[in-house]
Amino acid sequence: MENITSKNNEKIKSAIAIRDSASQRKKNGKFFLEGARLCGDAAISGGDILQFFFTEKARAKFPEFFEKILSSAGESYCISEEVSRKLSDTQSPQGMFCVCKTGDKNISADKINHNGKYILLENVQDPSNLGAVARTAEAMGVDGLIVSGGCDIYNPKALRACMGAFFRLNIIECGDIIRFIKSAQAKGMKAFASTPDSEAVKITEVDFSGGVICIVGNEGNGVTCETMSAADAKITIPMQGRAESLNASTAAAILIWEMVRRGA
Repeated sequence: MENITSKNNEKIKSAIAIRDSASQRKKNGKFFLEGARLCGDAAISGGDILQFFFTEKARAKFPEFFEKILSSAGESYCISEEVSRKLSDTQSPQGMFCVCKTGDKNISADKINHNGKYILLENVQDPSNLGAVARTAEAMGVDGLIVSGGCDIYNPKALRACMGAFFRLNIIECGDIIRFIKSAQAKGMKAFASTPDSEAVKITEVDFSGGVICIVGNEGNGVTCETMSAADAKITIPMQGRAESLNASTAAAILIWEMVRRGA
């Protein structure tokens, strides 16, 4: 086990590049995790941990996570507190970090559960929203989260916000959203596009039985016109107040609840 005390160590600089750059994550097929629980979730869930960086303080403070991660990691490095602060992008680093291998998330609509319930995010930009939706989807037991455009699913902020759901939830990246929807519809699934339009069908009146994909759009612009046209119906969350729309993650949480509750 190697000790790293220099912030200029090549392994540290490489980990930081992966942490900070979506293009580097894609190029190298790697992503970055920070925090004892998140790194522990990766180990428990069978994530492919390539490198594990930890401080002696973290080793003593989180022994239950440390042993699981250490036994799962390909390489392990004990780092100084100074290096830990360099690796961290949080105000209170816990002293545990992992570099993991990305998986193949590009799954076609032909290979999903055609009787399942899915939430689809189109061009959602905020990593906190992406993480929150993943956390809710996993908690409510949906069959998967489909992500088309927008935030990188391996964004560190998204991974922290999802609280380990990333490793337990079926997450799918979708390049051609229209093709994906049409392929799912050909297998008997229904696609519903959410909108704040009061003329759309209220979610309390939607038939969520069978295979369903609920679509939530970009924070500022909503679901695109092309995707809206490809959907089987436009659906809306009835609102009594003066707000014109809901936060993307809030809207997704309500849709997930109704889809699961009424679609069983």
